[in-house]
Amino acid sequence: MSRICVYLGSREGNSPAYRQAAQALGTVLAERGHTLVYGGARIGLMGELANASLAASGNVIGVMPDHLVEREQAHFGLTELIRVPNMHERKATMAANADAFIAMPGGIGTFEELFEIWTWGYLGLHEKPMGLLDTEGFYTPLLAFLDNTVTQGFLAQTTRDMLLDAATPEALLDALESQLR
Repeated sequence: MSRICVYLGSREGNSPAYRQAAQALGTVLAERGHTLVYGGARIGLMGELANASLAASGNVIGVMPDHLVEREQAHFGLTELIRVPNMHERKATMAANADAFIAMPGGIGTFEELFEIWTWGYLGLHEKPMGLLDTEGFYTPLLAFLDNTVTQGFLAQTTRDMLLDAATPEALLDALESQLR
């Protein structure tokens, strides 16, 4: 099956819904036979996602730069933990090991990863599906901003349409899987 890269927070956020969504996504990825590729941490939403996938007998690949192994508290119970020398290698390794991308709620690192992989798609460096898991409307303001960027003439509708979104893990995976076939 496919390898799905998930970008998400190393913190849990203020709503229990974010933790629940990470657990649900990890479970459904494993149940559908997908391998999870993510940043390799055992804390925050990252840890919840990985643990849920592992608990559902899924394969989980973590990618973490050496200098963050201690800082982010690497998850050593994964199917595979790939250690890389820096953040650039981390992002490139995650992208090379993925067939699709999902961004869950997170902070500045999640946003940076999302916009970089979307830019790579726009530039034709990959043709892999990408989506936002809009848990509790977390990404709704961003989606409105992006739609306004189209309206204002700074973003083509075809580029905006590359970024899928759904409120549940199942609906988002359905949309991504339809593009993987």
